[in-house]
Amino acid sequence: MANAVNSAPEAPWRPAANPWAIALAVTLATFMEILDTSVANVALPHISGGLSAGQDESTWVLTSYLVSNAIVLPLSGWLSNIMGRKRFYMGCVVLFTLSSALCGFAPTLPLLIFFRVLQGIGGGGLQPSEQAILADTFPPQKRGMAFAVYGIAVVTAPAIGPTLGGWITDNWSWRWIFFINIPVGIVSLILTSRLVEDPPHLRRKKISDIKIDYVGIGLLTVGLGLLQVVLDKGQRDDWFESNYILVFSLVAAAALIAVIFWELHHESPIVDLRLLKDRTFFMANILMFMVGFVLLSSTVLIPLFLQTLMGYTARDAGLVISPGGIAIMLLMPMVGFLVSKYDPRYLIAFGLLVTSLALFHMTSFNLSIDYRTAVWARIYQAIGLAFLFVPINTTAFSTVPPGKTNAASGLINLSRNIGGSVGISLVATMLARRAQFHQNILVSRASASDPQFRSLFNGLSQQLSHRGSDAATASAQAYRIIYNMVIRQSTMLAYIDCFKLLAVAISVFIPLVFVMKKVKAQKGVGAH
Repeated sequence: MANAVNSAPEAPWRPAANPWAIALAVTLATFMEILDTSVANVALPHISGGLSAGQDESTWVLTSYLVSNAIVLPLSGWLSNIMGRKRFYMGCVVLFTLSSALCGFAPTLPLLIFFRVLQGIGGGGLQPSEQAILADTFPPQKRGMAFAVYGIAVVTAPAIGPTLGGWITDNWSWRWIFFINIPVGIVSLILTSRLVEDPPHLRRKKISDIKIDYVGIGLLTVGLGLLQVVLDKGQRDDWFESNYILVFSLVAAAALIAVIFWELHHESPIVDLRLLKDRTFFMANILMFMVGFVLLSSTVLIPLFLQTLMGYTARDAGLVISPGGIAIMLLMPMVGFLVSKYDPRYLIAFGLLVTSLALFHMTSFNLSIDYRTAVWARIYQAIGLAFLFVPINTTAFSTVPPGKTNAASGLINLSRNIGGSVGISLVATMLARRAQFHQNILVSRASASDPQFRSLFNGLSQQLSHRGSDAATASAQAYRIIYNMVIRQSTMLAYIDCFKLLAVAISVFIPLVFVMKKVKAQKGVGAH
């Protein structure tokens, strides 16, 4: 009888606290961290004015955060294994909260940039740590709902960030975009200390057992840090026409190639790239890269289009984006439920298809669209995105061993963040280049020999003459009006090209979804 008892399978570990209370506790700080990646964007003019800095100098407030954040993301799994995940997560919350306070009190721009680096270091460990905590806290059949909670934070925060940042800076001060993190960080820290615990397979290592891969850390820091600078500053400095962008690109490429070979052959790698040998996890990372690519690039494009061409204020442009975030919040729990009932691959394919169709719908935008049209276009896109985040994460972690959840979450979050940086950089470059391309074509057609041009020019000249302008002044004003029309039309065509590119890019990945293995529906409480 005793032998029978001893041979029974060991019950999987589960935390003592309610899993949903744990999910809420760890999502609070993560939401604020993701919000911080976009909330400061609209405050840059206020920051540069308040600290007597130039506009170009103030952009380092954003770049410094992104660089340090990107470096810590893949290191988070390794640091969690060394320190213990709960200790590491709480340490990140403390650093993020304290550095937020220091950012708010910063008297000069150099100090603000330094504090933003610290804030990025603290924030970089929050997303992957939360995801790993959720993966270990919930049984496989309930992970979909858990990742839905996390997904709401990840997808909604960038959407409301610019609107919230604009409202705070307009009504209070730019310093409050950092101060609002303090109470949230304190509450998250208290809840985490009382609710979260590390599973048995993840306990803090003894100092004597720690082997530090200094070469790997160095290569990763240089590669990801310089890559982020290149992506953030490339378009502003005309890419490879700038010597420092060219040098940074070459060094980043060399460092990242070197770190791949080094980590694959190192006995104690800081980034476990061997996880990517599993085709399901590898494909999940590619798809998450595309989620970041489309989500963040479109979140930049739509408000920019509405403000520069349609005359919307920052607040009104933000209100166009916000209903999409609400749609995602409503749909995420439903998607989390569907993941436990159906093959996640079909949900991902559906999400990619809807997202692609929504972006194709945006190619019908023109200079006369109304507010309702813009809002619904964003909602259509949000519906597609809601069907991507949870199924991709659920599928990714279905093949990851329990002891590797930290490393896996670091990699998949890095994929999404790099995807977002690449997407924003690509659409910014494409927007500028395609606007110039269309402008050259339209200007070449605006000649005296073109009947349409002559008709438009003569009509404008007559109207201006009737308003009291002399013939020479009326002609000059007519040319100026036509030129402004050409600029607006060429920019509108460039936006359409960007939406079309995003639509095609996301549609290409629909058949590749089925490269991933089928995730079997889990019933009852199973092990990881």
